[in-house]
Amino acid sequence: MEKETLWVIKIGSAMITNGGVGIDYSLLDDYAAQIANLQSKGYKIVVVSSGAVAAGMKRLGWSERPKELSELQAAAAVGQAKLVEAWQTALQKYRLTAAQVLLTHDDALDRTRYLNIRATLNALINHNVIPIINENDTVSYDEVCIGDNDTLGALVANLIEADTYIILTDQKGLYNKDPRKNSDAQLLSKVRAMDPSLLDMASPEGGSLGKGGMYTKVKAAQKAATSGTETYIVYGKSEDGLLKVAAREEIGTQFEPEHTTMAAKKRWILNQVHVFGKVVVDEGAEKALIVHKKSLLPIGVIDVKGSFQRGDIISCVNVKGEELGRGLCNYNSEEVKLLLKTASNDIINKLGYVISEELIHRNNWVSHQ
Repeated sequence: MEKETLWVIKIGSAMITNGGVGIDYSLLDDYAAQIANLQSKGYKIVVVSSGAVAAGMKRLGWSERPKELSELQAAAAVGQAKLVEAWQTALQKYRLTAAQVLLTHDDALDRTRYLNIRATLNALINHNVIPIINENDTVSYDEVCIGDNDTLGALVANLIEADTYIILTDQKGLYNKDPRKNSDAQLLSKVRAMDPSLLDMASPEGGSLGKGGMYTKVKAAQKAATSGTETYIVYGKSEDGLLKVAAREEIGTQFEPEHTTMAAKKRWILNQVHVFGKVVVDEGAEKALIVHKKSLLPIGVIDVKGSFQRGDIISCVNVKGEELGRGLCNYNSEEVKLLLKTASNDIINKLGYVISEELIHRNNWVSHQ
């Protein structure tokens, strides 16, 4: 292989814990063997591993996934240590080293921390260490959590600009309809990642051990596609499944990205789960943002919702309530309220100071259209 290829591999709870029975050590050993094979051929691998909560439930003797946040966090705390130990044991057989990396949405939301994470992951990758990434469930809470490891894997793929994102799951791939309810459902071998009809085909139902169904996997594939990353959804117990993807054999569902890719900062903005507020813009501002690719000026803003600080990511919606995109706001929410329908040259008279003529500069703006 002429150049190194960077992969992110996400493995679901049902795979890691054999449907909740406990950590499947033989399967982890199989994954480790395939990863070692790929590493020997020049591939660089990052693993996003589910299973901490399920492993903790097993250790604590719980048969059902708890609903209370504190109990989920307790299970994660118990299971996380067991999970990374299992990965380290499996990888050591092939003279590979694992590194535990726990992330929260706050890490991804803050630009400096985001860049620090990227630098750390790149350093580990360059030393041939296998990062084992999971959401830091012991401190995350509903309002700021990334939400599921499909999304986390896509975020990591964007972060390190991975060539390929592979989701190993208990399904063979994406079907044109839910195969659990339709006997005539057909497996789709190759699709365009940004095809809007894919979400209609995907089931939002997840398993008892995890949070996401096929819907979150399709959304994750679309997030990964913004950095030019192709995604595969593959049955996690397929024989040599990872090696078959590397050999470009037909397996699972391949999501082809668009040819164009976003700049790193814009990908970061678009992929944030949590936004702090929103502004409503008039038709003129909508046209400026979407058609002419201009900055958002205060004169085009007619309403503001939520509370946010300077530099926070906010959503922009039109008068119909449709989200147009997101961006980094140069003013806080109280300042924006004072600047509604204000010409840029009149900002000084409204606030007594000027931070910027734009509420959102075009370089800090990402459109959904």
